This record gives sequence, structure tokens and C-alpha cells, in this order.
Amino acid sequence: MSKEIQHQPLPDFDWDKAADKGFGTGYSTADRDRFEQMYETTISPVQEKEVVKGIVVGITDREVILNIGFKSDGIVSSNEFRDLPGMKIGDEVEVYVENQEDAQGQLVLSRKKAKVITAWDNIQKSFDEDVVIDANVKRRTKGGLIVDIFGIEAFLPGSQIDVKPIRDFDIFVGKRMEVKVVKINYANDNVVVSHKILIEKDLEAQRQQILNNLEKGQVLEGVIKNMTNFGVFIDLGGVDGLLHITDISWGRINHPSDLLALDQKLNVVVLDFDEEKKRISLGLKQLQSHPWDSLAEEIQVGSKVTGRIVNVADYGAFLEIKPGVEGLIHVSEMSWSQHLRNPQEFMTVNDEISAVVLTLDRNERKMSLGIKQLTEDPWTQASLKEKYAIGTRHKGVVRNLTNFGLFIELEEGIDGLVHVSDLSWTKKIKHPSDFVKVNDELEVVVLELDADNRRLALGHKQLEENPWDTFESIFEVGSVHKSTIVAKGDKFATLELPYGIEGVSAIKNLTKEDGTVAEVGESLDFTVLEFLKDEKKIVLTHSKVTKAAPAPEEKKEDRPTKAQSSAPAKSAPVADSTKEGEKSTFGDLSVLSALKEQMEESEKKGKK
Repeated sequence: MSKEIQHQPLPDFDWDKAADKGFGTGYSTADRDRFEQMYETTISPVQEKEVVKGIVVGITDREVILNIGFKSDGIVSSNEFRDLPGMKIGDEVEVYVENQEDAQGQLVLSRKKAKVITAWDNIQKSFDEDVVIDANVKRRTKGGLIVDIFGIEAFLPGSQIDVKPIRDFDIFVGKRMEVKVVKINYANDNVVVSHKILIEKDLEAQRQQILNNLEKGQVLEGVIKNMTNFGVFIDLGGVDGLLHITDISWGRINHPSDLLALDQKLNVVVLDFDEEKKRISLGLKQLQSHPWDSLAEEIQVGSKVTGRIVNVADYGAFLEIKPGVEGLIHVSEMSWSQHLRNPQEFMTVNDEISAVVLTLDRNERKMSLGIKQLTEDPWTQASLKEKYAIGTRHKGVVRNLTNFGLFIELEEGIDGLVHVSDLSWTKKIKHPSDFVKVNDELEVVVLELDADNRRLALGHKQLEENPWDTFESIFEVGSVHKSTIVAKGDKFATLELPYGIEGVSAIKNLTKEDGTVAEVGESLDFTVLEFLKDEKKIVLTHSKVTKAAPAPEEKKEDRPTKAQSSAPAKSAPVADSTKEGEKSTFGDLSVLSALKEQMEESEKKGKK
């Protein structure tokens, strides 16, 4: 049995009015205003490109439907709400209006862009109002850390993490840290934050208190926060002080790390401070007594000490007897040799050596040492007079050249002088450098020994017999010899004779048979006018040879004086005939001696 449907009577409807005036035309002006006002309250004014608040009205697997009070609801991908896993219908969230109506008439919203815009607004607000932000450290990067603030990644420099240098950034990763925004760069979307600035504000009062109570000589406790080649910086509890490397130890150290380490706690004394520049000079060695004050009384002048070489300079080396107590070994006290050498030839840094105390001043804390005193002075040896007796032959090394001669070192500490006149019997040597060079080895003969005054006269030409004894019989007056003109002066010319010896001739005696005057480089026959053995001088003439007759006796004024004959001669090429004569020097002296003996025997036979 079906139920009977009951019909209720409907009110009468005026179809004429509806047909004549259309839908909604039957309202009065007051009714229209009231309806419009009611409608406007249900729709909020929405502007594109701005962040608005919306209410979640629907959630699906892929989308979230939001009501922002607009004529239509907006749809946002659920992926943009992953940071809100507990979101439900009725929750209020912020979204960004991208487009009020797209091609399909749909309202386009974005929560991701809303988060970014809101985050930058919060960052700017925090920067303007100097607000402390709670940040999450995400990872480390070169030079610092990356932190998350309001969903934006910001850079925290390593120098802004703490007031002391941080050497391991990894310990902060994953932790939360309070920071302040110190710089915003919208062009590069870059934000720089600092944690150090928060600590500094807390330490400012403490720092000011330390500076106000700071006094010279005050001992403070600090922590080493930084280390350099010239010293270390110590954190005294909000204010830094410099401990210079020279104030770390009484002894010498090459680097602060030899005795100290980073983050080490130690007591230091205030040496000086500048309140305006907030510079504090600290000392560590000043907390200990000076090593000189505890130097053993047994150490006196003449004592033998042992230590370590800590520095080598051009003028000497420093020997550390104990940390803080050093003595200078001057280079002149390293060897009995009178020729100064580089100290590095004797020793290097860290060498363990012994020395003798030469001078000692405990008040001035100075000491001079010597190592040559550990051996006997060669000039005081008992065997010196026998070893270097007059006439003994020795070999030595040329150490120095002077205008008047050269110095030869026969052994360490024993030097002798060879005068320039004792180098050669035949050649006139103007400077020793024409005969020998420094560091050359030269054989010599002892001419004189004065041990008390440490003088030794030596000679080189004395190794051979005096060839002038033989030359006297060869270059007899009137004998003729082939000679070469090597130099000409105003009045006299220098000649190169056989056997490498020199002679002189007056300019007027250079006239040749054709009347011309011989020039430098010409080789001619010359007649010996005078042989002066003691002065080692031979006077010759060419004119006498050309006339083939005895020439009038040469006037005294035509003869060269000793000064003129020894005057510097101008160099000139030598003819080939004289080159053979140059080769016959000391090596041919034996031949000359044999020739002299033969001539003497001939004279004896003639007399018989």
C-alpha cells in the first residue's frame, strides 16, 4: 500500500508582473541596496601579486582547496603543504595570488611564493628592528655555515660564529643557533647573519671592566686564540692581548708553536697597554727569573763552556749555554788565521760545541767566547823557529794582494809577506796580480822570522840562484844583442833582451842607419854600454852598432836614472825573435850557469 502524497497549497504568483518586468525587477531601491550590501560582505577585494590568508575548505590526494573570500575558490598543489603534515579543513594559511582568473576562469594561488615573500618581509623586519632570529644550521660551506631563517638560506661567515677563531665548522651542523641579520642583498638573494655580534654585546661590559682595572705588572689568565710568526693573541675574557715571540721565553725560539699551542690556557703578565687603541702587550717569560741571575759562579773568564749554536750571522755566531744565556763567538775568534771567513764554514745552527769564555759582564748580561783558544797558538809553538828557519822552503796559499806584495798562509794562523821585489830576479813586477792570483799555491823561502811580533818575511825568487851573476858575463860592455823595443818614453825606451830581461836606451840612441828613429815593436841589434849588477840595469844603444865605430862616451845626463828606468812602460807588441827569449827564464838558468863555467875554464886554459 503506497503512501498518499499530500499537497500543500502554494501562494498566489502574479505571472503578469513576471512576464512584463522580467526577473528581479520587482524589488524596490531599498531592497536592492540591502541585497548588494549583503552580497559585498561575502566577497573580499583581492589584488593580484599579493599575499592573502585563506581557509582550507577541501583536501584531496593531489590538491588543497582554499577560500580566500573571492567569488571562486582556489586550488593549490598538496606538494606545497608538505611542511604542514597535520593540516586539516578549517586551518588558515597564507597564499600568493598569482592570477584572479586564468583561461579556464580559475583563481590561481601559490603557497610557495607566499612563503618566500613572507620570509623576506620577516628578514627585513628583523634587520630593521635588530631582532634575534632562531636559525637552524643546515650545512657547512667554504668559509662558514649555511643556516635556515624563515625558510631562506643565509650565510654565516666563520669569522662571525664566535669571538675566537673556529677551526672545525662541522660541530655546528644540525644545531640551532641565535643570529642577527647584518646584511641583505636582494639583487643576489643573499643574506648574511652573525652570531658573534650577540656574544660581543655580552662581552662589552666585561671588556670595559677589564680595561678599567688593567695595570702594568698585573697577571691575568687567558686562552691562546690565534698564532702567528711574530707572536700569539690571547683572549683575556673579552679583550685580546699580544704575546710577542720575544716575550715567550728567555731562550731563542723560531716559532711560538715550539712552546705553545692553540686553545692553551696560561698565565701572562701585562707589560703595557694603550687604552685608546685597546692594545695590550703581554709577557710570559717575565713570570720567571732571568737565567743570568742563576748563572753558575764557576763560569769565569777562561772557563770552558759547552752549548748549542742558536744563530749564525756574518760577523759571528751565538752559543746558548742555557736558555736565555748566550755568548757571541766573533768570526775572528773562530780560527788563528788572520783572514776572516764566513762563520758558516765553521759551524751551523744547532751544532753542539765547546768554547772558552773571553769576557764576562754579569751586570750587562754579555759574554764573548772563542773556540780557537781550545788549540795552541801556532806562533807560540816550541817548534816554530826550527820549522820556519831562515832558508827553509814551504808551500802556501796566496790569501791577499797589496801594492807592495802578497800575503801567503803557510798553515792556519801562520802568514808571511812576499815583497813585490822578491818575486822575480829578471822581471820588474809592478803589482803582484801580474805574477800570481788569490788562492794560488806558491812556493817560497823564509828570509826572516820574528816570532815575538808575528812577522815572517818570505821570498819566491830566492828559490833560484841570482841570474845576474851569469848575465854579467853574457851582457859584457860592448857585446851586441838582438833586442826589441817594448815601450818609449820622453827620453828613454825600454828594451826586451834575451832571457826575458829588460834594458834601457836613450831615445837619441835609437837612430837607425837611414836616419830614422826605431819605433816600438822593432827588433834591432843593440850594444851594451853599461851593465849595473847591483841595480839590475843594462844600458844599450843602437846608434853605436850602425856607425860601426866607437861612439863618444855617453854623457851622464844621457844615462837613465833609477827612477826613470823603473817608470811604468807602455805595452807594445813584441817581435817573434824576442818571444823565444821570453821562454828562457828561470828554466834556462842552469844553462846559463853551465855557460859561465865553460867560459871560466876557457880563460884558465888560455892563461896556461
